[in-house]
Amino acid sequence: MVSVMDHGFLYGMGLFETFRTYSGKPFLLERHLDRLTEGCKTLGIDASVLPDTRQLRDWIGELMQANGLKEAYIRYTVSAGEDVLGLPAGMYSRPNTVLMAKPLPEPPERLYTHGKALKLLNTRRNTPEGPVRLKSLHYMNNILAKRELSSDPEAVRLHAEGLMLSADGYLSEGIVSNLFFAKNGGLYTPDTACGLLPGITRGLVLELASAAGLRCEEGFYTWEDLMQADEIWLTTSIQELVPVTSLIDQTGTALVISGGRIGPVTDILLRLYRQRTGGYHENDNL
Repeated sequence: MVSVMDHGFLYGMGLFETFRTYSGKPFLLERHLDRLTEGCKTLGIDASVLPDTRQLRDWIGELMQANGLKEAYIRYTVSAGEDVLGLPAGMYSRPNTVLMAKPLPEPPERLYTHGKALKLLNTRRNTPEGPVRLKSLHYMNNILAKRELSSDPEAVRLHAEGLMLSADGYLSEGIVSNLFFAKNGGLYTPDTACGLLPGITRGLVLELASAAGLRCEEGFYTWEDLMQADEIWLTTSIQELVPVTSLIDQTGTALVISGGRIGPVTDILLRLYRQRTGGYHENDNL
């Protein structure tokens, strides 16, 4: 049981990570846990009492086996734990942890060749509570954005992702994704100062691009910049890199991107990413 006095329930003080497995092993688990640990420091949650990487990997294996899963979508949640009714100034020393798994969704291969639509939303990305956005239990902004997207029948028909701008009108991120685009040989992604969550997949794609000799800039870009892009893609831990082949503005007007198919830069990075997942041998898998 989780107490009603848990501050994850009372005040949203908690964090979570979502990731997937390849060949039954959680991908980039150490990076996800590093991000979660940094978030715990910000929220004042004692991360030293949480399961370490090896313990969590064993727990994931047991959970997958119990549910008959060969591959899985994993969510790991840490809430602050039970405390007083009020706002404490000290550390949370008894956090609660919950591990959940479900079958890994199998997107159609067409998604990676013909891409998906990206719809510009009226809902703006709110300002992070701290210096950097955490993957926290404060998810109202994303839910409101999803509800706006779901109210558009055309966006629903196209299985579109929704795009939020920052309060200043700059590109921020999707409801469940980070954003990249390419123009004239350069790669671009919104700066974290635009309120976005620094995604784990986003970070790996930046590394892969740099290693491949592709120049990538983080900055402040507009919807008009996106409309002039040669190609666009989204990154998520579950779906990897997804091409965006159509932009839909707030009037419903659509613009085709990269001829309606995956662009060459996206294709290169997707192949490099999948090579990494297929040959993944990091210390935390020992």
